[in-house]
Amino acid sequence: MQIFLFEMIGMAFLILLGNGVVANVVLSNTKGQNSGWIVITFGWAIAVFAGVYISAAKSGANLNPAVTLAFAVLERTPWSDVPAFIAGQFAGAMVGSLLVWLSYKKHFDLTEDADAKMAVFCNSPAIPNIPFNLITEVIGTFALVFGVLFITGAEIKLGSLDALPVALLVLGIGLSLGGPTGYAINPARDLGPRIMHFLLPIPGKRDSNWGYSWIPVLGPLTGGMLAALVFKLL
Repeated sequence: MQIFLFEMIGMAFLILLGNGVVANVVLSNTKGQNSGWIVITFGWAIAVFAGVYISAAKSGANLNPAVTLAFAVLERTPWSDVPAFIAGQFAGAMVGSLLVWLSYKKHFDLTEDADAKMAVFCNSPAIPNIPFNLITEVIGTFALVFGVLFITGAEIKLGSLDALPVALLVLGIGLSLGGPTGYAINPARDLGPRIMHFLLPIPGKRDSNWGYSWIPVLGPLTGGMLAALVFKLL
């Protein structure tokens, strides 16, 4: 129960601050409207820092099914704990999305761009191309998980002292690799909020782009597995 609870809390903070900064930049009549990609990437880095720092001591702060599965493949997380990790991550992502929507409710009402409204919740590619969108998510998540494995060291468990280097790694991935797909690099981060976009009564919203939704799931899971396998060979 502790794993589920603190993965949920950590992920809720991560999504509240991460999707919150996207809302601040892309929705109408906010204080941060049109402040740009640098603001988004720094906001997401701080979101990761907060989520990891809050949940590290109690759950190990996986906050990402790709990280959880990589740790399990490396036999540093029991497979029996994997469902609790992933369930907590998805629950937290949905709670965080709900809080972002409540915080920016009036701005959602004023925004006419349906794509911008969806962007607060989930990713879409800048240039739709299934093979290259998938490859981008694989590479980005490989970089994340491979970096995390070296940051955490021999125990392969995130602690509060790892929060800053992991946040900086996510900042670097966003700045360098985020352009093509928006760097989901986390199945729960994309799919949980996408479900909330579908469920919430957002005026003038578009469809939730379910045709693309599998890419931010399969790509990160594949990238995480590859990172674990390469790490194991070293």
